[in-house]
Amino acid sequence: MNTKIQTLTVKLSDAEIGRNAKLEHVRDLRDAGHPALHFRFGKNRTRGSWYLVNKRRWHRIGAFPDLSAKQVLAALPSVRLRVSADAGSAISQWATTGELLTWYADRMARDRNLSAKRKNTGASAMKCHLLPRLGDLPLVEVNKAALDKLLMWPLQETLSIDYVRLAFQLLALAFRQALALGLITSNPMAGIKFKDFSKAKVSIKPSRLRGVQLQDLLGELGRVMGSEPADAMLALMMLCHGTRIGETRQARWSHISLAEGEWFIPAEHTKTGVEHHLPLTEQVRSLLIQYRENQIARGYEGQYLFPARNGKALSEGQSFAVFTRLGKGEWTSHDLRKLARTGWAVLGVDHLIGELLINHAMGHNVQVYIQSDVMNRKRDALEKWHAHLDQKGLNLIHGQTGVRFKESGNTLEAANGVACSTTQKSTIGED
Repeated sequence: MNTKIQTLTVKLSDAEIGRNAKLEHVRDLRDAGHPALHFRFGKNRTRGSWYLVNKRRWHRIGAFPDLSAKQVLAALPSVRLRVSADAGSAISQWATTGELLTWYADRMARDRNLSAKRKNTGASAMKCHLLPRLGDLPLVEVNKAALDKLLMWPLQETLSIDYVRLAFQLLALAFRQALALGLITSNPMAGIKFKDFSKAKVSIKPSRLRGVQLQDLLGELGRVMGSEPADAMLALMMLCHGTRIGETRQARWSHISLAEGEWFIPAEHTKTGVEHHLPLTEQVRSLLIQYRENQIARGYEGQYLFPARNGKALSEGQSFAVFTRLGKGEWTSHDLRKLARTGWAVLGVDHLIGELLINHAMGHNVQVYIQSDVMNRKRDALEKWHAHLDQKGLNLIHGQTGVRFKESGNTLEAANGVACSTTQKSTIGED
């Protein structure tokens, strides 16, 4: 019996490897169509390694069965190019874009550093758009033409340019992360930019609330304060300070110092990941005192300004439902933030102070430069803004000493379906 170790030339496939695994004297298989491609059996004959032989050097491509014959053959052209450029030979165990995206979706879901809002937005984009359209696309075929045909052009027909950009950025981030961890050896999206597919600029939506509407808005919030105090107070805190809905709905009484006149927002509640300090004017102090007394009178002495029935802060869906009730489809929570920012500009508030109040991300040098008297300048700006709001009707709300509030049945829970759809519309980029 011939026991000499042999190299057989065959048409490489998983089935061919399986047949030859039974022949102990066969160590290597060489592909008939690609003579430089070799397969070498391991000690465990059910496993082995792929190699590309170039100038008598054996370049390991990957392991079998982690990489099938079909995957290796599909990736062989790019492997040849990388070997020629001395850029490595290994390829990913993933064959399709869907496998990479599934890995990244799971990674996002388990990332404790991401907010629930960002996780939900990413999961939705993955499930509804990226995986259905790109799931079967081989990694070796990811290029501008394929992305334009399968993803970018179809998406822009039915979705806003803002959302299309979000989906593209998520896709690019998944590839960058996989490359950084060595799970793929090259990033086919490295040179691909969003502007390659569309010249449209991401829109900056104008506020649906304007300064001339302040009097009517405050009049309505004053009426709501009598029956739904938490609804009205949530809106007033955002209007008075320009805060984001996530920063506002999670506020705790321990974050409020009436004596020192300051509202502290911890870093974990801010979009920028930096703690935020806001001065409290006399108008807001009066509102907060009345509001806390009302909470206690209704039997709530807990830690949250805006509690839900489960004892925690209002959820994202519940807080959006508040503005569904208040805005009646004509304006959203974010319009209050925009209205405040525009109002500060009209009143002549310094642009830098306005950006600090709105809690936009600032460079380190800027933060150091303005550290000295920033709180005083923030206070001056808010006092000017709240004096303006007084002229439009805020004084009638914080001046309602001894007002009796009715029991609210709507504040603490969101209607089924309404909150979900509202949240979906509101998850893309609250700046």
